[in-house]
Amino acid sequence: MRQASLLLQPHTGRRAIRAHEGTVIAAASNQRWASDGFEISCWNGEVVRVAFAIDTHDREVMAWVATSGGGIRGEMIRDMMLDCVERRFDDLHAPQPVQWLADNGSAYTAGETTDFAVALNLVACFTPVRSPESNGVCEAFVKTFKRDYVRVNPRPDAISVLQRLAEWFEDYNTIHPHSGLRMRSPREFIAAQSATQAAMLPGRQPSRGLCREPLMSSDY
Repeated sequence: MRQASLLLQPHTGRRAIRAHEGTVIAAASNQRWASDGFEISCWNGEVVRVAFAIDTHDREVMAWVATSGGGIRGEMIRDMMLDCVERRFDDLHAPQPVQWLADNGSAYTAGETTDFAVALNLVACFTPVRSPESNGVCEAFVKTFKRDYVRVNPRPDAISVLQRLAEWFEDYNTIHPHSGLRMRSPREFIAAQSATQAAMLPGRQPSRGLCREPLMSSDY
């Protein structure tokens, strides 16, 4: 594809490098969820603001919210937190503590939000000020989403974008290949991971062909 000039132009802004020595990618699913937001500019000047939550191991975007009428509010973040717990555990309370990593925006640091996190068994964690690299999984997702969905689709107005967001997120979760997941989509990776775990149950022999390749941690 590179030789045929079929690759999209990279969009990576230059900025000062900040050291980050922590581990961003979790060792397994449902250990650390990360959340962040971004803006989509429409051709008529309107702006759509989006917030999302992503698993830092399997990279599935578990929940998202969007608005064209102002900023992301605390109640929207709390709804997203609950949606994540219900989707992943089919319950209103996580069975084990799950880290919830976000920046220091007021919607995340509000007392109502941190108290709600405790009720859901989520451990609220915040990135150091002026250190977005600490949430590298979110940064990488935003770049991918803007490059492969936002910039290649019509954006005449906010309503048009809001109507397409569900389709774009679903495509990312189910179809979009990810280099850190051995070129599988998040849900393909989750399915392969579940099949491997089932094959390793006591009394069962691992089936041939199941993916047992370790998840690469050098992508972010």
